[in-house]
Amino acid sequence: MQLHVSPSMRSLTISSNNGFIELMKIKVAARHISYRTLFHTILILAFLLPFVFILTALVTLEGVDKCSSFDCLGRRLGPRLLGRDDSGRLVKDFYKILNQVNTEEIPDGIKLPDSFNQLVSEMKNNQYDAKTFALMLRAMMEKLEREIRESKFSELMNKHFAASSIPKGLYCLSLRLTDEYSSNAHARRQLPSPELLPVLSNNTYHHFVLSTDNILAASVVVTSAVQSSLKPEKIVFHIITDKKTYAGMHAWFALNPVSPAIVEVKGVHQFDWLTRENVPVLEAVENHHGIRNYYHGNHIAGANLSDTTPRTFASKLQARSPKYISLLNHLRIYLPELFPNLDKVVFLDDDVVIQRDLSPLWEIDLRGKVNGAVETCKGEDEWVMSKHFRNYFNFSHPLIAKHLDPNECAWAYGMNVFDLRAWRKTNIRETYHYWLKENLKSNLTMWKLGTLPPALIAFKGHIHPIDQSWHMLGLGYQSKTNVENAKRAAVIHYNGQSKPWLQIGFEHLRPFWTKYVNYSNDFVRNCHILEL
Repeated sequence: MQLHVSPSMRSLTISSNNGFIELMKIKVAARHISYRTLFHTILILAFLLPFVFILTALVTLEGVDKCSSFDCLGRRLGPRLLGRDDSGRLVKDFYKILNQVNTEEIPDGIKLPDSFNQLVSEMKNNQYDAKTFALMLRAMMEKLEREIRESKFSELMNKHFAASSIPKGLYCLSLRLTDEYSSNAHARRQLPSPELLPVLSNNTYHHFVLSTDNILAASVVVTSAVQSSLKPEKIVFHIITDKKTYAGMHAWFALNPVSPAIVEVKGVHQFDWLTRENVPVLEAVENHHGIRNYYHGNHIAGANLSDTTPRTFASKLQARSPKYISLLNHLRIYLPELFPNLDKVVFLDDDVVIQRDLSPLWEIDLRGKVNGAVETCKGEDEWVMSKHFRNYFNFSHPLIAKHLDPNECAWAYGMNVFDLRAWRKTNIRETYHYWLKENLKSNLTMWKLGTLPPALIAFKGHIHPIDQSWHMLGLGYQSKTNVENAKRAAVIHYNGQSKPWLQIGFEHLRPFWTKYVNYSNDFVRNCHILEL
């Protein structure tokens, strides 16, 4: 910076060599200014100009290197010289732009960058203004949200298909055991042996009923119950399966006895009582074209995914599992007729593991009630233990609204103590059939999910709540299950899609189940059922 005073003292020239301050000349009129005033002016300028130089340098370092006039520098440096900060104003302007962009429509056919880096690059090259930048950013975020949503629905569909399919290893196990049943007399031996047949109707024993077509799952239920029992010699398992699985199921337990417990294997075709005349509703459920299309058809057709949350969509998919129209899944409603000589049984689902002696269940006084079950409307886990009738039924349907209370507590299938003597005095089966018929008439608009909703109605007034420690639910759909609580539960239930024998099962919860699988068994090894 240079300061030049003319010899006549009539002009003052200030110039800069850094390109930021232009030549500035001050002419002094001889008759209107004294030398003393001029001298004071020079002193003041000499004092101020270094500060101007320093601020100019700061602006340069901050990237504002295109200011080459006093007008530009005035706009840049003025607030700093006066001690003001324009950041608040900038923020307000930015919010104003965002609100404006949020209310505008995104133009059709807008070409969006594939990444944020590309957006920044285009911004530099095309010199976007703030509004254009905000609009592009909004369009990119909305596109990303759509892609994430579509990906989530695709994931749920794939999970549904994985949960509904039969793993290759389990299919192989059933085929090999069926072949063994036909070629090996030992695999066809009577279960139980003739001298133990009276035990099947002896009420001093602890009778368990299991209905399944999954051989490996059945073996885990039986093995875990026997190994956890303090009185395994008192255990009798009644395993019911379908006709196609019967030979393989029989062969497995004939070749792999669980002494001293007793196991009976029967196919549904071996029960004289299970005729079309006695179960007409279930016959209709299995053969009705609309029902089969609902459970086996296109699960996306007619679904408005734009108005559906992933959680709701997942629930709807689970409700459309083909197992819900299987006779095996409805058999529990016929226990008094299938076992006319038994007084009390414990019914188990095939996706449970027993970790504690269940003998005390036979000592529970049900106080005249039929079904001892864990209620699912209260508990530590708000996700699993928060089920009321409103979670299962459509209360916009007049029949549902008239007969049911949406706030009534639900209960769980999977581990139930049934007093068959008290049951035989009720009309539970008839009530169950009536509501199944009504739901069929209403085109499945009264409820969607499986066999529990009609059971909630049929057993209404016949439930005796038992302690929650007997039955822990949610291991098949709640990845955040408390492992320590699972260790303490008497029965853990993998209800949900993520079964422990599937690849989609939760890895940290699978060991509770796999510890009871005999991976050294020849059939298991030959079918390449490996510990996951």
